[in-house]
Amino acid sequence: MSPVRFTLEREVKRLWQPQIRAKARKKAASTDGLVVSTRARFGFTAAPGTTDVARIRDITQALPPVYAARLFTAWEQGATEQQLQHIAAESLAQMYFRANNIRAHGLGVEFTDVEYIHIEL
Repeated sequence: MSPVRFTLEREVKRLWQPQIRAKARKKAASTDGLVVSTRARFGFTAAPGTTDVARIRDITQALPPVYAARLFTAWEQGATEQQLQHIAAESLAQMYFRANNIRAHGLGVEFTDVEYIHIEL
């Protein structure tokens, strides 16, 4: 690859990638939501008689725009990794474990020992 072509490609990526990412974040936060895939330990605080033993789970869950907006806003405001992880945990608890308030009302979810987390717009 010629040095000029390499320089042009690098500059196009430098200038356009932030704009493309910003559009994707805006779309996820307003209409599309996002998908979170994670492998982590999930534990629970729940009603008596239910299992609350923490265990490693692989979860892939679509999250509505409101959760995408919370994550992106926190990230833009300089949230720590722990704060972002807390928002992701709340989002997964609501949508995956509580089925958006259809079941498991009042279930508290702990999200620890994260092996990976992948967010797809």
